[in-house]
Amino acid sequence: MREGSEDAFVEAVATDPRYVDLVQRRSRLSWWLSAVIFFAFAGYLLLIAFDKAALGAPIASGVTSIGIPVGLGLILLAIALTGIYVVHANRRYDAQMDAILNQHRPKAHGA
Repeated sequence: MREGSEDAFVEAVATDPRYVDLVQRRSRLSWWLSAVIFFAFAGYLLLIAFDKAALGAPIASGVTSIGIPVGLGLILLAIALTGIYVVHANRRYDAQMDAILNQHRPKAHGA
């Protein structure tokens, strides 16, 4: 693609209403997932700051405190939310983006 046709291609995709909608939906999902992990970590930090004893309490009569599985749970939550985004993007956004790109992609001459 030449530079001028590449600019036209980018402009055509950027102004496509389906692309604008796709970007908005993708952004909305990523903000929701970010909010979930933010509030989970903020809650954990607030618990550490204001009730250390709750997280320091031992599990049963062992030496491991409740804070260890809660912290591990936060790490697993972050991994799970990343997985949710990736699966959602692969199933929905990638196919929609391919359709948009294919519609606006310049046709090869002589083909």
